[in-house]
Amino acid sequence: MSTAYTSLTDVGAGTRRAAVLTGLVRSTANRRRKAAVSPSSAVPQPVPDPANKLSEFERRRILEVLGSPEFVDLAPLQVFAQLLDEGTYLCSVSTMYRVLRENKQVTERRRLARHPSKVCPELVATAPRQVYSWDITKLAGPVKGQYFDAYVMIDIYSRYIVGVHVHNHESGVLATELMKEIFEIHGIPQVVHADRGTSMTSKTVAALLADLEVTRSHSRPRVSNDNPYSEALFKTLKYGPEFPERFGSLTTARGFMDSFAGWYNHEHRHTGIGLHTPADVHYGLATDKAADRAAVLAQARARHPHRFGTTTTPKILHLPDTVWINRPAQDTTQETDTTAA
Repeated sequence: MSTAYTSLTDVGAGTRRAAVLTGLVRSTANRRRKAAVSPSSAVPQPVPDPANKLSEFERRRILEVLGSPEFVDLAPLQVFAQLLDEGTYLCSVSTMYRVLRENKQVTERRRLARHPSKVCPELVATAPRQVYSWDITKLAGPVKGQYFDAYVMIDIYSRYIVGVHVHNHESGVLATELMKEIFEIHGIPQVVHADRGTSMTSKTVAALLADLEVTRSHSRPRVSNDNPYSEALFKTLKYGPEFPERFGSLTTARGFMDSFAGWYNHEHRHTGIGLHTPADVHYGLATDKAADRAAVLAQARARHPHRFGTTTTPKILHLPDTVWINRPAQDTTQETDTTAA
């Protein structure tokens, strides 16, 4: 169309007539015509250097001054002011930063603390009484700003709450009292896992576990997923319909926690352990109950086979063989259970 428009105008046709015949808008056709006769590419013109550009000598001088023993530990703003006090103007502060940035020297030049990376805890339990996890949660007291501390320890395999204490404050001594009581009743585990609170890392707790030859395990800093069973237990506790907004007294808080532990251990059917109660798993009753459930399902399947799409036990009723905290990547192909509440 553009070629036809050009041909018509070249032989004397008006631009309006040519636009009607070719179906082009005159402004578009004229713009294309001008573009066709203009040079295809303009020759790039050299850009002159700005008059205030630093010479190579000046740049080296700036680096030498900023890297000298006198100024190496100072920020460019401090260097700029100190040089002015000494009667010297080297360059502007922004220029100092620009030269440092071009030479990849805009970094923290002070000595910094280097914290070694914490090892990711990888714990496995194949039976009860192997790995215990514990933590402390706050319970709101009768007035704003007052809290009670609930010390709770759980067996990660069975999800059984092996011990609960509620106190007015948090300390390593109170934590050791809880552990001594639990170990006398339920036995000494192989590993005790916790986060990095002051009580968890206290010398009294460390000494007790060392004397009993129990391995101490801690979560990484600011990684709540490293203690999933205790964290999920607290969510089950605090999101329950009976959890009060405040506790009127320490006695009330202790009574509530004892009642919750009894319900959780003996009535709550946990999805992570095949919908058994933690007490059944902890005391070895779950296997027989699983067989009884399978028998009931088999009888129902025999009576109404058309109502069942499979002959296998539903996965939600499977009791896991192993329970992990941070299962290694190479074991992800094997089925595991890390559901905590």
